[in-house]
Amino acid sequence: MNKKENKIWLSGLYLRALIYWLGVAIVSVLHNSTLFMTRRVLPPKAHYAWATLWNRFNIFWLELICGVTCRVEGLENIPDQPCIAFAKHQSTWETIKLPILLPRQVWVVKKELLKIPFFGWALDSLEPIAIDRSAGRRAIVQMIRQGRERLDSGRWIVVFPEGTRVDPGKKVRYKMGGAVLAEKMGVPVIPVAHNAGEFWPKHSFIKWPGEITVSIGAPISTEGKTANEINAEAETWIETKMLEISGLTSVENN
Repeated sequence: MNKKENKIWLSGLYLRALIYWLGVAIVSVLHNSTLFMTRRVLPPKAHYAWATLWNRFNIFWLELICGVTCRVEGLENIPDQPCIAFAKHQSTWETIKLPILLPRQVWVVKKELLKIPFFGWALDSLEPIAIDRSAGRRAIVQMIRQGRERLDSGRWIVVFPEGTRVDPGKKVRYKMGGAVLAEKMGVPVIPVAHNAGEFWPKHSFIKWPGEITVSIGAPISTEGKTANEINAEAETWIETKMLEISGLTSVENN
């Protein structure tokens, strides 16, 4: 592809991304502004179904306009019982896909996210475990208390153990909060790897056409294991699987 052809190709990607974002903006305003009402009048499962219509539209619109598709491996590894999922965090994409890929769930998130217009309101309506990361041990106590409540109500908990989006090919130390929660709750951990960052990089306006691979691992038993052991086992599985699905032969530690 010569320079002129490359410029035309990139211009097309910018245009497709613009159409995508315009569609998302319109639907977000119309849909997410209703959630404060549906939260009060619908049963919890029905409200979750209504809330995640936004996610389903996003995934459909992204494929239609930007050509970003998805292939999922390991659906048979999703058990019936509520679990804690440890998910790779590379992109915005997984925050849209996971609520419709895994069973009804809540996330462990920074409380600041709830202040984001429309997105934060929608997230808040799903009763996340929103913690103040500067609170230290009090945040852990809060996470354990709310985590037990969410699991007892039949919901999964999704944790992004890296704590932030990490570029493909990079690696950071997994934080311990999710593993401590798993140790205290005694429920299985489901590791989830994906390479969404290769197609929807963080802070990127353009969405690169292609097929995202999501891999769901077999449940990791937490019985008789320390938080350190749980964290290490989940991290090893996720990072090993990342090398396989991304085609990379090595990662760079941050």
